Amino acid sequence: MDATHIHLILTHVPIVGTLIGIGILAYGYFSKNDDIKKVSLMLLFLMALVTIPVFVSGEKAEHSVEHLAGVSEVFIEEHEELAEKAIWLMGLMGLLSISGFIALQKNLPFARILTMSTLVVSLLTFGIFAKVGNLGGQIRHSEIRDKAQTMDEQKEPEIEKNADDDDEDDENEQKENDDLDNHH
Repeated sequence: MDATHIHLILTHVPIVGTLIGIGILAYGYFSKNDDIKKVSLMLLFLMALVTIPVFVSGEKAEHSVEHLAGVSEVFIEEHEELAEKAIWLMGLMGLLSISGFIALQKNLPFARILTMSTLVVSLLTFGIFAKVGNLGGQIRHSEIRDKAQTMDEQKEPEIEKNADDDDEDDENEQKENDDLDNHH
């Protein structure tokens, strides 16, 4: 198993796990059940940890697929750029989660504020990671790409092909000129 396998296997875990953690945390928060809040905070912290190998394996996964037919370099770049920003939000969620867990464990007065902050940040984190995951899926799955983006992708090779054709035309014209010079 290589980095690409690790990336593909683990990539869905933080997205789905964060969504589950949000549901459990919201239930624990509104039912005022500290044990349920602790479970959800620990789950959210674990999701932040799982994101580390997903992020680290992404670069190596890129190198293994970027030259495959049908792979979009544009989507790789968009996926990578958003992931680089999203990892910081996931880190914040992880720090808030473990801090909230400790605050609940020690019955600290600001535990409720930390729990609510974690809930808000986890919602934002889920939203951004869902977008990162969607962009990642578009790298290989053209069927889920926006039609306008797919059209742009299809135009790029034609432009490059036309530029290459112009180079070939220039080379052929130069050969013809050289041949005429040699005959005179």
